[in-house]
Amino acid sequence: MNFRDLSEPQILALAISAEEEDGRIYADFAEALRADFPATAELFTAMAAEESGHRHRLIDLYRGKFGEHIPLVRREDVRGFYTRRTRPLGIGVRPERARAEAARMEIQSRNFYQRAVQLARDASIRQLLGDLAAEEGRHEALAEGINARQAHEGQIAREQDSARRAFVLRVVQPGLAGLMDGSVSTLAPLFAAAFATSNTTETFRVGLAASVGAGISMGFAEALSDDGKISGRGGPLLRGSVCGLMTTCGGIGHTLPYLIHDFQLATAVAVGVVVIELAVISWIRWRYMETSPLAATIQVAFGGALVFCAGWLIGSS
Repeated sequence: MNFRDLSEPQILALAISAEEEDGRIYADFAEALRADFPATAELFTAMAAEESGHRHRLIDLYRGKFGEHIPLVRREDVRGFYTRRTRPLGIGVRPERARAEAARMEIQSRNFYQRAVQLARDASIRQLLGDLAAEEGRHEALAEGINARQAHEGQIAREQDSARRAFVLRVVQPGLAGLMDGSVSTLAPLFAAAFATSNTTETFRVGLAASVGAGISMGFAEALSDDGKISGRGGPLLRGSVCGLMTTCGGIGHTLPYLIHDFQLATAVAVGVVVIELAVISWIRWRYMETSPLAATIQVAFGGALVFCAGWLIGSS
């Protein structure tokens, strides 16, 4: 059905289901954030309560006007109408993204009530819809007031620090472990095959097999090593996926040059790629692990050189 064709009972029914869904989304946000980000969880708990109050007022008006039966009219039943994501942010929701999503939702709700007022003819219905439009607009002020109080009390700063630590534990660490393993451990078999065969096609196959195999192995190892419940490192599926993907990428980087048929050129490009990979690893360790740039560079370069020499000696023997 088209929005402009909705009757007054259908408009109220749509508003009731919309408020119910928004309240559930805010409550889900609060529950997902409560353990790590209690200040943001407090904000969403307050917003869920506001949506519940709106729903009760709409239901009371509907009962008074049209009786006890409320038809189910959902957003997706109205052509061209906005819809909500069932799980707006999914795994690993961050406070700033949750707050931005809430702001977007409130703007859409306000626009809905403003459009609905234009369709209603009954004075009491128009009044309630207009009041709810104004209240949805004031939700932003409510959120800003809570944010200002929490910032003054230092809660926002603590949440930002907590979010950074969570990101490092759940994404950066498994990703870095995978990138280091993929970039370093695959050097030996790749360059051993290169110097033993001087064949770019065979070298590429060895590098591809080593990269994919290492990615699968590291992904399972990371996922099965810790369920994250005690350590707080997040879900094993996320960590395993990140680790496995970065392991494969680390190995594929210096494998792809062997698609070049000229062996000398392919090897030179592969060595250059290895240098770039090691530099990226050093930067990540400096940026997120607070390792000094010099120490990070020396440690990573030393390990990479040892593995490269091992592959060169084995392949040349």
